[in-house]
Amino acid sequence: MDKQGQERFLSFILQRVQEGKEEEAKAILTENFRKQDEGTFSQSDIAEFIPKMITLIKPEKLEEIQAIVKQFSGNFGSK
Repeated sequence: MDKQGQERFLSFILQRVQEGKEEEAKAILTENFRKQDEGTFSQSDIAEFIPKMITLIKPEKLEEIQAIVKQFSGNFGSK
């Protein structure tokens, strides 16, 4: 994912995060982007990322986010 893609993904997620959880979500995503940029992002990072993000997302947005994350992690796997 390029920088522009990362920014769009970040913006998309932050719009769906529970109020007051934005900074925590942004920190998690920023760390994952850093690992992607370094080439150290792994399937285990995805496995950690998903449960953390689930606790931050608005319940009514969870299904939408899960679909995007699946697509995102699928794209990651095909690098």
